[in-house]
Amino acid sequence: MTKSSAKAATAKTVKVRLVKSQNSCPAIHRLSVKALGLGKLNSVSELKDSPQVRGLINKVNYLVRVED
Repeated sequence: MTKSSAKAATAKTVKVRLVKSQNSCPAIHRLSVKALGLGKLNSVSELKDSPQVRGLINKVNYLVRVED
């Protein structure tokens, strides 16, 4: 096992699903959803679990659902 594959195996990920429409939310929240890699309703994105990603999820917690 190489160093890079060992890091990949230990790196945690988080799945995020967009469950509510972005139509009536503030523009900054729309940008946060886009930064999470979500576009259409029920789209899923798997991201590296980091404080930055958790902050984006907390900002738009009423629009997304975290799936484990």
